[in-house]
Amino acid sequence: MASAPKRIQSIVRSAAILEIMAQAGGSARLGEIAARAGMEKTTAHNILQTLNDLGYVQRRPGDMRYHLGGRILNLSRIMGDDHGLRARMRPTLEAIARQGGATVHLGVPSGDEAAYLDRVDPHAPDAPATAVQRRETIEGSAVGLVFLAFVPGMGQRVLSTRAHALDGRVREQVEAVRLRGYALDLESYRPGQNAVAVPWREHGEVRAAIALTGPCADLPRPRLVRLAWMMMQHVARATVQQC
Repeated sequence: MASAPKRIQSIVRSAAILEIMAQAGGSARLGEIAARAGMEKTTAHNILQTLNDLGYVQRRPGDMRYHLGGRILNLSRIMGDDHGLRARMRPTLEAIARQGGATVHLGVPSGDEAAYLDRVDPHAPDAPATAVQRRETIEGSAVGLVFLAFVPGMGQRVLSTRAHALDGRVREQVEAVRLRGYALDLESYRPGQNAVAVPWREHGEVRAAIALTGPCADLPRPRLVRLAWMMMQHVARATVQQC
């Protein structure tokens, strides 16, 4: 008879904690988690801190509970359906495309890549929302820089598969995005194309990014900066309406 596979206790405990949180509706307090998992509070706290650093759980300001984080959603997104997110964000994409006069994309983090769920062309605003079926590496693009700046554990995820992807230049770009709140791509990802991207948050956690793209002659840096503020205003209004 084959022997039972050796189990790594820390992984078993981490999986148990995530399952407990899911069974509790996606969030639970430390004491509840420790009691249901049958472990000391200190042990549960240490595991939760690690999961938090990796993006699998998160804490929210003024909330004593631990919540399942965006990385769980990102993993499920690889096989999942994002129709609901496309439907909610479509009016905002259309408004930004109309005011900016350029093509707008909706991107989401998926593993160590960005997946694109929708695209709005200002010259064809009535086109239905459909999955664009395009994926690209995170590093370099405006959407990718947003995820590297604001999605916990994204940098570690990229480095685990592409060890030299995040060089000094990319790290400087990521830090600039953290400071100003939006990302610029000046022909670094595609020759002749410039872009600006802003984050979209749900419960304070970045779930997606909206990017406006076009020929660099039409979207010079000063205009991209102005468009970034316009885009953030639309995102803020959409967030308030969805609350």
